[in-house]
Amino acid sequence: MLGWRITRHAVAILATILLGGLLSATLVRLAPGFDADEQQLDPRLSAESVRTLRESRAQEHSIFRFYLRYINGAMHGELGMSHSLSQPVGTLLRERAPLTLRLVALGLLLSWSVAMAMALTSAWLRVSALDALSTIVTGTFLCIPAAVLALLSVLWNVPGSLAIALIVLPRVYRYWRNLLAKAYSLPHITTARAKGLGELRVLFWHVIPMAAPQLLAVAGVSVSVALGAAIPVEALCGLAGVGQLAWQAALARDLPLLMNITILVTLVTLLAHSGADVIGHMLRSQEI
Repeated sequence: MLGWRITRHAVAILATILLGGLLSATLVRLAPGFDADEQQLDPRLSAESVRTLRESRAQEHSIFRFYLRYINGAMHGELGMSHSLSQPVGTLLRERAPLTLRLVALGLLLSWSVAMAMALTSAWLRVSALDALSTIVTGTFLCIPAAVLALLSVLWNVPGSLAIALIVLPRVYRYWRNLLAKAYSLPHITTARAKGLGELRVLFWHVIPMAAPQLLAVAGVSVSVALGAAIPVEALCGLAGVGQLAWQAALARDLPLLMNITILVTLVTLLAHSGADVIGHMLRSQEI
């Protein structure tokens, strides 16, 4: 059963990546101004250089031919050449990915730690004023656009990972709060607390094991949110990661670079969701 579930996820990931890459290439190709290239307006370029630039774009006019050629190259480890940066896409991603992964990981760690602390405090104390204050604070951050939080992090000279944490925090906290409130209201939890079991034992032996599958699902969603938040944060904070690279590629209509970034983000997102689903299935099987 577990093997079949993993196989199904692997097939779904492969199909989604292939379809997502094709759709991203199609959207970029059909976007207004795709054929426009600022480099062709440079008066220092010769006619031969301008013709070479046009020919490089002409190879991308047929989406299906371009995509088939890309898949063939990707199978041999060749991801194409960036038009705007004139560097191999694989090299750019290898250089930029560690910064983005570190930024996203720190943001997720901060957001989950604060969300868990706030939700546990609210569930243990059961003070309506504290619960209302937490809801107002997280609701405020939920309403602030990611770009505004990124700009504030620049003005206040705080790390970009903190901006990502504040973007993810409201979504994670509200789910933690509702899940813990539901768990602590169950009869066997109330009985365990009435018998004098310590709060930590109740939490780690009764509440978290029961809520683990749902929390894993939220973990997969929070990875998607953090990756999306990394684009404005890196672009506005001047951080040389994959998010900034995606912003530059979008402005330059750099089809090879945009398509590879889309596939990379899709792959990471699907792996996070599939991993959470498989681990959650294993936990539910153990309970049965």
